[in-house]
Amino acid sequence: MDRNPVPENSSPTCSLVTLGCPKNLVDAERMLGLLRRDGCRLVAEPEGADFVIVNTCGFIEQARNESFETIREMVRLKEEGRLGGIIVTGCLAERDREALLERFPGIDQLVGLYGREEIRTAARRLHANGRARTILPPKSSPPLVDRDRLRVTPAHVAYLKISEGCDRRCTFCTIPQIRGRHVSKPIDEVVAEAEQLAAEGVRELILIGQDTTCYGVDRTGSPQLAGLLARLGDVDGIDWIRLMYLYPMHVTDELVGLVGSGGKILPYLDLPLQHVNDSLLRRMNRGVTRAETERLLDRLRGRIEGLAVRTTMIVGFPGETDEQFEELRDFVVAQRFERLGVFEYSREPGTPAARLPDQVPDAIRRRRRERLLSAQQPIAFAWNASWVGRTMDVLIDRPVPSEGNAFVGRSRSDAPDIDGVVYVTGEGLSPGQIVPCEIVTSRQYDLVAVAVGKPR
Repeated sequence: MDRNPVPENSSPTCSLVTLGCPKNLVDAERMLGLLRRDGCRLVAEPEGADFVIVNTCGFIEQARNESFETIREMVRLKEEGRLGGIIVTGCLAERDREALLERFPGIDQLVGLYGREEIRTAARRLHANGRARTILPPKSSPPLVDRDRLRVTPAHVAYLKISEGCDRRCTFCTIPQIRGRHVSKPIDEVVAEAEQLAAEGVRELILIGQDTTCYGVDRTGSPQLAGLLARLGDVDGIDWIRLMYLYPMHVTDELVGLVGSGGKILPYLDLPLQHVNDSLLRRMNRGVTRAETERLLDRLRGRIEGLAVRTTMIVGFPGETDEQFEELRDFVVAQRFERLGVFEYSREPGTPAARLPDQVPDAIRRRRRERLLSAQQPIAFAWNASWVGRTMDVLIDRPVPSEGNAFVGRSRSDAPDIDGVVYVTGEGLSPGQIVPCEIVTSRQYDLVAVAVGKPR
């Protein structure tokens, strides 16, 4: 039994600002679920709330600056008497700790990543003691239970985190330093969470982790993602299962067969490749070669009908020459990825890549990113245009405000918030339905459709 719960008649109000990736979002939803047990009420805006949780991202400099700016804004609201208190959580809280408190004296409580389960203690201390500042230390192992969340995603969509941490040692990445070693959730726990989400009305599960293809290796010595997917495919109520963050290793024939089977697992693979030049791949410590990458892509496209591949590339990694960038650009043009994100290399303190010679100037990194995106744009537009006149299933996400019978949805090839959308017109539609639609036109990265079948 919890000790010293907040009195029911107090009913403190809490607002949430969560930054960064979906993994961070799951942590935020779990914390909100725990606070709900103590009677806390979630409100939409920080202004007027008893306290706010700022769930930070500390992955790269741009993300840290966004976190700093958000904290700065919350401190301003508190100083003006328009916000009660501030609890800072997430990756930046784990990474900077005391330094973050020194930079922002207005922070009341700091909760590290693995101290997530102690969020109620932080809220109780804030509620009872006002300005008593404390740091909740990280747990010795990551939390592996994400059930009983208070979700802030649409009711029919949920992220399902299957692992924590990462054992890869990519030279540009700080994730292992922040989130620790790779630890897989027990398969029964993942299935139990999926069953709970299905009971809440979730139809699309989006599987996430730092390295989802490595799921189970720490427990059994071999990848177990295919076995997990087979179990999740039997969960009643779930219609779509989307795979994110697949490292280009441990992609087994069993996994490829499941994705290509035409069942609940969508023919959509998020496969961050980062680069293709062998010399740079070695400097990045990616553990794969260009030839291995090409064989993997050929295997996936040869066995999975209608596959949409999302990948990300890094430009301006230390030592990247004009010739190596052109090799990457030619590779992207040849592969015709359906979805592509491009990041400028970020020099992160404490990473091996930060100490490498031949750092690429900002202007060159920026120009290379623009050129790679320019090369990808007509590919993405042409792929969208190829759907005109065809029929696809669309998951309805939300109505278009002030427009009757108009909705925003997504196809099997569209992950929330990062890919395009499908604008649908039709009568009797509502969020959470899957409806057959005829594509009537394309608008750059988006599609426009008319519902032509019965929603389900």
